[in-house]
Amino acid sequence: MNILAVDTSGPVAGCAVMRDGAIAYTAALRVGMTHSQTILPAVDAALRATGLRCADMDVFAAVVGPGSFTGVRIGVCMVKGFAHAAGKPCCAVNALEALSLNLAGFDGLVCPVLDARRGQAYCAAFDVSAGMPVRVAQDAALPLTAFLESLPRDGRLAFVGDGVPAYADAVRAALGARAFVPPPNLCDLRADAVCALAARHPEAWMAPAQLKPYYLRAPQAERERAARLQKEAGA
Repeated sequence: MNILAVDTSGPVAGCAVMRDGAIAYTAALRVGMTHSQTILPAVDAALRATGLRCADMDVFAAVVGPGSFTGVRIGVCMVKGFAHAAGKPCCAVNALEALSLNLAGFDGLVCPVLDARRGQAYCAAFDVSAGMPVRVAQDAALPLTAFLESLPRDGRLAFVGDGVPAYADAVRAALGARAFVPPPNLCDLRADAVCALAARHPEAWMAPAQLKPYYLRAPQAERERAARLQKEAGA
C-alpha cells in the first residue's frame, strides 16, 4: 500500500510516504515560514526520495483538524488537489488521534492537548496500550482546568501536542506524579502516524470532494460576525 500524508494543522508542517506498507519517508518542518511556502517543496522532496509519483499512491491522507483554521485548509486543499488529479481517494485523519500514536504502548491514557488560544485547548484522551488508539474521551475545546477535571482520578496520564509547552507546569501541578510529559521529540504530530491511521481504516477513504476541514468551534471571522450581528440586533 502506498500513501502520501500531509499535515499543516499546527505549528509543524509534515509529510510522509508509506511505500508497500512501510514508512519510507517522513519530514517535519518548524522553520518560521508559512506552511504554504514549505509543504509543497517537502512533498516534492518526499516523492523524489521514494521514487514515487502521485499516480502511484493508493490514497492521499490529510490531517483535517482540529487545529489552525488556515493551516488545516492548506493541507486539505492540497490533498484534495493531488487526489483529484490522480483519480485516487482521500482519507481524513484526526489530529488528536494521530498525536496519541506518539506514545503507542503507554500504560495509561494519552491526552493530546493543542493550543486553541482564547484560554482553551483542543483535547481528547486515548488508550494506546495495545498499539493503535482507542478513544476514551471525545474531542473538545475546553479550558485546561476543565479538561483535567474530566479525566479519570487514577492511573497515569501522558500529554502530547503543541499545547504542552504552555500547559506542562499546570498539568504537573494538578496531577503530580500521575502526569507524564515526554521530551520535545515526542510532542509534535508526526505525519508517519497519519499514514498508519489511513492504512488501518480503508473503510474511511472517500472521494476528494468529500474531504473537509474538521473544526471544534467556528472560525474567528464567523465568531466575530455573529457577535457583531447580535450586538446590532440588540441596539
